[in-house]
Amino acid sequence: MLERGLSSNTLEAYEGDVKKLAQYCKGLKNQTPESITTNDLRSFFGLLSELDILASSQARILSAIKIFYQYMVFENNLTADPAALMEGPRLLRKLPDVLNIIEIQDLIAAIDLSKPEGMRNKAIIEVLYGCGLRVSELVNLKLSDLSLEIEFIKVIGKGDKQRVIPIGTEAIKFLQIYINEYRVHQTLKYGYEDYVFLNRRGAALSRVMIFIMIKDLAKKINLNKNISPHTFRHSFASHLVEGGADLRAVQDMLGHESITTTEIYTHLEKSYLQDTIRQFHPRS
Repeated sequence: MLERGLSSNTLEAYEGDVKKLAQYCKGLKNQTPESITTNDLRSFFGLLSELDILASSQARILSAIKIFYQYMVFENNLTADPAALMEGPRLLRKLPDVLNIIEIQDLIAAIDLSKPEGMRNKAIIEVLYGCGLRVSELVNLKLSDLSLEIEFIKVIGKGDKQRVIPIGTEAIKFLQIYINEYRVHQTLKYGYEDYVFLNRRGAALSRVMIFIMIKDLAKKINLNKNISPHTFRHSFASHLVEGGADLRAVQDMLGHESITTTEIYTHLEKSYLQDTIRQFHPRS
């Protein structure tokens, strides 16, 4: 019941969410999560709303707390589940920020290829945008996951679920240049021999490093958008949908459990699109 195939990142987030509740309980005459009532839980979420915590974050916190109490009941540490009647906040479907093809080209052109990490960073953005990967999927990508001769790669997504997705020709081109002309000269740290993207010490990159690199590029071209590695995933999906790609195919490539998650991309404004975006992915 409790083993849901959650990723280590999700489990870590859930643990942090339960700790937030435990911290709140200390202010209730030093109560604990095991001793509070449903009304106490409602007060806790009322506080989260007052603090302007996003509804999506509140929903995740409630999910973590529900799993915690289900476990406590399952282990006979509690006789009743105080979260059983709790309902999640109403989520607003927020349209994700996207980049147009010109902005993506400008970001790529801003990469300093004279630096040792230049070609690596160019390959990173091409793969993020060319495959719609999550940043966690990118940093964990292995050489053994690449089947570039048939234009496919294998990734491990949320819940350790594996999927095989196509990779565009531009992404293949710069990925091969990076691997064959730059990565091959690096000294590899033990245990990271199979990782595609490496830092200067020959180990895997962190998600934070990718985030900082993209923020620096945005600043370099004076891009007035708040972007992150996930922005390229949104752009990948919305450009495909706007170009006429089948929604189910995009769902499979993104690794979405539900088609409703992918359908958000059908509601994006079209004004940002350039004339060159006419058929599917513009860099494929």
